[in-house]
Amino acid sequence: MILYRPVGTAELDLIKQSGYKAFPPRLPEQPIFYPVLNEKYAREIAKRWNVKDTPDHKGHVTRFEVDDEYCSQYETHVVGRSYHRELWIPAEKLDEFNEHIIGTIEVIFTYNEEERS
Repeated sequence: MILYRPVGTAELDLIKQSGYKAFPPRLPEQPIFYPVLNEKYAREIAKRWNVKDTPDHKGHVTRFEVDDEYCSQYETHVVGRSYHRELWIPAEKLDEFNEHIIGTIEVIFTYNEEERS
């Protein structure tokens, strides 16, 4: 399954440190890891939220593949419009999730403050 994850620069730096192989552990106030199921939704989050809410005003969209069979245990949640689809991975399962990433995590878009609107 191809998934996407919008991230800020701090999270992207931690992904780089893993050799683009894993997402970093969630913070205590982040009990769920939310990969999204389509590029359109990921771009929307990166552009509207990451750019606004990060110190360097950049939002990055990552794309990665996860074993289909592994992903099938997680229900798809629609959290807004019909394309606002995401998986909800409990934070305590993130290491296991990372083990099922096929290949590497790639950055496919970067937005900055000028591109926000």
